[in-house]
Amino acid sequence: MTVNEIKTTIESAVPQSIAYVEDPNNDGQHFRAFVVSPVFEGMLLVKQHQMVMKALKEAFAEFVHAMALKTFTPQKWNELKKEFGY
Repeated sequence: MTVNEIKTTIESAVPQSIAYVEDPNNDGQHFRAFVVSPVFEGMLLVKQHQMVMKALKEAFAEFVHAMALKTFTPQKWNELKKEFGY
């Protein structure tokens, strides 16, 4: 699975989201994603992660070995994105 396929999968599953997906090891198995969506407002962090990971369940079964995941509301992302190089 490619970075773009993961990005599309996440953005299709999480309403109004923007996903920034990276393959830091360039191995096609270990990914990092930053997902920004207004639907995360007031939602527990664990619920945010569950929403994203549910969409990726099939990918994990076949292609993805690991996913480092961080979720943000748009306001929080604007405050912190420079820390992550965006």
